Amino acid sequence: MKNILSRAQLAALRDFARQRVLVAFDFDGTLAPIVRDPEAAKMRPRTSALLAKVARLYPCAVITGRSRKEVMVKVAAIPLRAVIGNHGMEPSPDLRAWRRLATRWHAQLASVLPPIPGVIIENKGVSLAVHYRKARSRNTVRGLVLEAVAELRGTRIVEGKMVVNIVPAGAPNKGTALITLRKRLRCQSAIYVGDDDTDEDVFALSSQECLLGIRVGRSRRSRAAYFLTSQAAIDRLLRKLVEARK
Repeated sequence: MKNILSRAQLAALRDFARQRVLVAFDFDGTLAPIVRDPEAAKMRPRTSALLAKVARLYPCAVITGRSRKEVMVKVAAIPLRAVIGNHGMEPSPDLRAWRRLATRWHAQLASVLPPIPGVIIENKGVSLAVHYRKARSRNTVRGLVLEAVAELRGTRIVEGKMVVNIVPAGAPNKGTALITLRKRLRCQSAIYVGDDDTDEDVFALSSQECLLGIRVGRSRRSRAAYFLTSQAAIDRLLRKLVEARK
């Protein structure tokens, strides 16, 4: 992985910026710092202002693991072309069937997983997220959660930062959502910035798509070609995107 903000790599960013390019971002850990209470997550005012400038220069989107309704409140002031929620599943004509699945899984998990202090089962409408950031002995708790979710049928399990995500098998992911949106907006290419394992569905597209994948935080396991050193570096990246269009 290469630091996209290093002098040697900024040329790649400028090359993409000159195209008809879709610029898309994850929310938590990318546009907003990760916080202990997920409901409190929000962009810094400076990030919000920079993102608004970028969204006036490029077709921009947020593709998030949160429910679409929840994250739209957090980006309401930004002139985005799209907000895609639930790991690429919202909006979709299949929401009703997925809601029934999520309701069933929630009930099963509540009966199988013993009450553990600090563990929260979040029903996001069409997917579930089991958060264990506030739990003690996180490795032990993670094992218990994975053991419990393994009993659910028809799922795809994607781990994140102190969270286990449960989505319907075969449902759209962030990668398929990005491709669909890029084609709908008639963009030649895409820039995508994310920080978690759920974003790897996008980064994996680089071999078949004209994609500049940027991961927040360096990772040897990531399929992103570029990285930002930290979440705080998102502001510098946004500034570079603005400057590239001047």
